[in-house]
Amino acid sequence: MSGFSGKIEHIVVLMLENRSFDNMLGQLYPKSREYDGLAGDETNPVQPNGSDQIVTVWSRNLVDPANMTIPTPDPGELWTDMNEQIFGPGATPGDQIPSMTGFAQNYVEQGDGAQARDIMHFFLPDQVPVLSHLAKAFAVCDQWYASAPCQTWPNRFFAHCGTAHGYVNDLPTHFPYEMRTIFNMLSEKEGLENPWKVYFHDFPQALALSRLWPYAERFAFYETSFHEDVANGRLPAYSFIEPRYFPDTELPNDMHPPHDVRVGEQLVADVYNTLRSAPTWNKTLLVITFDEHGGCYDHAPPPLAVRPDDVQNGPFPFDRYGVRVPTVVVSPYIPAGTILHAVPNGTVPHKGPPYPFDHTSLIATVRKCFELGGPLTQRDAMAPDLGPVLQLDRPANSGPVHIPVPPYEGTPEDMRQAQGAERLSDLQNTLLEVAATLPGLSVVMTDAQRLESIQKHLDALVRGVFQPPVPSPATAAEALLFIKRKLGSFLGIPP
Repeated sequence: MSGFSGKIEHIVVLMLENRSFDNMLGQLYPKSREYDGLAGDETNPVQPNGSDQIVTVWSRNLVDPANMTIPTPDPGELWTDMNEQIFGPGATPGDQIPSMTGFAQNYVEQGDGAQARDIMHFFLPDQVPVLSHLAKAFAVCDQWYASAPCQTWPNRFFAHCGTAHGYVNDLPTHFPYEMRTIFNMLSEKEGLENPWKVYFHDFPQALALSRLWPYAERFAFYETSFHEDVANGRLPAYSFIEPRYFPDTELPNDMHPPHDVRVGEQLVADVYNTLRSAPTWNKTLLVITFDEHGGCYDHAPPPLAVRPDDVQNGPFPFDRYGVRVPTVVVSPYIPAGTILHAVPNGTVPHKGPPYPFDHTSLIATVRKCFELGGPLTQRDAMAPDLGPVLQLDRPANSGPVHIPVPPYEGTPEDMRQAQGAERLSDLQNTLLEVAATLPGLSVVMTDAQRLESIQKHLDALVRGVFQPPVPSPATAAEALLFIKRKLGSFLGIPP
């Protein structure tokens, strides 16, 4: 039987966007052998005007829009950007231990007024009180790396599939993405009546994976369905939560720079408070993590990794991890104040086992908890799972009854600027493409007709005989209107 047996019946993952471990939790505890945080004297070189300068990590104890949206503008997050950040300016990526000296230089190269100092900024625990409170009340993992030094899509694919199928960047897209997922494994498990759901705010990136298209009924809006399912004891075995990527009636809560992290903190608090008040609380494991570091500084060199498969569509064989990301693990079976390591002495080997946590640890955890069988790829076969963090024999750590929700809502001007943004981020552009690629369905179709229509649409994509037109919206608000129409059609929501 699994080590999770009798303890966990529900796993919930909230994956946010583009923050490094040092950026969010670097000073949660003092740096020590037991906690690999920031000492406060870490530096990066930069040559802004041809002269060498040194930039040191820093913070300031202010909670205002200017401070809580750093870094502004959005850092570089392409595969080439990350190589420079990790290995240093001009260095050739390879099997060597990375120097972690290219963050400042890469940031100033982005232009748009980017200041090297901003990429070395970190938040104090009191500035991100929700994440910090939960990290101390339960467990923080200081050895959780992004699965690859790549953008959002490759890392989210690793979380769902154990592989990025060889693609290092979000763009260009390569529809259809037909990799098998942990959701498919759950659906195939006999006797699992309520296997999974993806809860989302505006659009689920997971719909880029075409093997999930037949399960449209398992995609649900967070703000209505998640709260209702939890309150009524209908929480699935596995829930994956996606944040708000676009400005709508509220600001994005994904924490993606330069979005205000306080809005993301509100989402973290809401997820926890909802689960904490539920009848399923004592059987629930919550993981709060981030897809990748998004260019934000971290001092810990990513080690070499096991290749997930032999698929390679570019220059990178996916044989090393990306930069560390903040990860907090919550359950009544976790002792308060736990610092979770895959390697007990706090020093991750650069090559070979024991391997650190990465996003495929989510797959390994779900597989073992629900006894789903063998791995999806070689990467999740080697990934440590979260079973060892459940150290208590009974659910004795109830945690805070309620986490206060940060009051920040944004000003009307913030909303106008966000909705009127003419330049969409790479992530927003790719989500627009996913929406355009979804099959157009009808609310009057039977289940059989929907499946037939999806298969015909997929066959046309595979043969290359159909290339869905992608609009060029003038603003973020226009992009979201198109996305809502396409998503409504796919999910069978009447217009």
